Amino acid sequence: MNAADSTSGPSVSIEIDDIQSGALRPRPAPYEGRLVFLRLDDRHAGRALLQRLLPAIAGGIPAANASQDAWVAVAFTYQGLQVLGVPQESLDSFPEAFRQGMAARADLIGDVGENAPAHWEPPFGTADVHVALSALSPDTARLDKALERARAAYQDTPGVTVIWQQEVHQLPTGRTTLGFRDGISHPNIEGLALSGSNPREAPIKAGEFILGYPDETGNLPPMPSPDVLGRNGTYAAVRKVHTKVAAWRQYLRANSASAEEEALLAAKMVGRWPSGAPLALTPEHDDAALGADPQRNNDFLYRENDDRGFRCPAGAHIRRINPRDANIIGDVRMHRLIRRGTTYGPPLPDGVLDDDGADRGMVGLFFGAHLDRQFEFIKAQWVNDGNFIGHPGEKDPVAGHHGGTGSATIPEKPIRRRLQNMPSFVVTRGGEYCFMPGLRALRWLAELDDDGPALPPEGATTDSEKRPTS
Repeated sequence: MNAADSTSGPSVSIEIDDIQSGALRPRPAPYEGRLVFLRLDDRHAGRALLQRLLPAIAGGIPAANASQDAWVAVAFTYQGLQVLGVPQESLDSFPEAFRQGMAARADLIGDVGENAPAHWEPPFGTADVHVALSALSPDTARLDKALERARAAYQDTPGVTVIWQQEVHQLPTGRTTLGFRDGISHPNIEGLALSGSNPREAPIKAGEFILGYPDETGNLPPMPSPDVLGRNGTYAAVRKVHTKVAAWRQYLRANSASAEEEALLAAKMVGRWPSGAPLALTPEHDDAALGADPQRNNDFLYRENDDRGFRCPAGAHIRRINPRDANIIGDVRMHRLIRRGTTYGPPLPDGVLDDDGADRGMVGLFFGAHLDRQFEFIKAQWVNDGNFIGHPGEKDPVAGHHGGTGSATIPEKPIRRRLQNMPSFVVTRGGEYCFMPGLRALRWLAELDDDGPALPPEGATTDSEKRPTS
């Protein structure tokens, strides 16, 4: 099945059924999910795994049948492709960011101090992570059914070892651990029979997200060779982030005079109210009906509604990671991502201000065709640098790494408010860069045939050793 672009201009035909569902489908709500990292002993184990795994991998966009709203996706690190025996010529054709891996680029994207790879949860940042499996479903029953065949493949294939697993789920409140509705925004991608969440957003070229199609520059994004390997693939940045919920609540309490002020301050830092209602549309109070309405809760632009940031500050979290039509330097459309955020761990009970020691937070998958100018640019320039919005030294108030010295500007009349001494509310627990091939590419990888020795990946380390950072 191909989906033709319905917008004006040249028609774009996307080979949807060759693209893994895990790259395109918005996250269901509610949801249950699991992420699994695998280590391969050698190329023979990897190819045998793929041959058994292929029937479990879903392609295409959602069907009307709700029973198909569960899917499994598979991706590979650079080390994983090495172990599979992908020819060196093909390996060399991948972009530098992917070849180096996230840990090696930690300084660039701001993973320093307590967020540095030296403190990551094993096996993140090691050469032992070869295969990443992700599964999402509206409920546990459908998740187990979707995982059944995949689980049999990795459990019963000799030479394949599970080295990490993470359960993710929507909390009973339907919100993140910080108390906000998530998963609202999804880009409008040209050529897909799947509309974006913002009706005011003109379709973005498919090549910004999927390899083999023109991107916003009008060119084909660099694609690994041969064509069968790269086409209809994408890159995924996998991140596990711990949230300091108690520190978040303590900071709001210390900088507010009432519960109402706390709620408003939190909304100013995030850019939305807890219900998901955007400040750009309802700046004075939360609106649960608006927040729950997918036809309205993302239907806004900043230049039209709030150019100067008196409703939603320019430095608010959602405005930083997607400035929309705001007046900033550069083309926002070249930095869009498909973001899939999921929650892990138990909620901190309402009203509790002391940390209970539980691990809770978010596991995010960020998809795009350009790791450097999408995920890395957003992390380095928009999350951890305030120059692009005219506030040098300020970071994302929610996702930035502040270390107790953070600041944030909130436009107000007659005098702006400036938050000071902000602690970090998130800590990086680990991250990986993965390549998610198309279905034809998966078959190509499974059928690679050579009898050469299965060499370990160059620079391989043990679980406790990290990839070099330079």
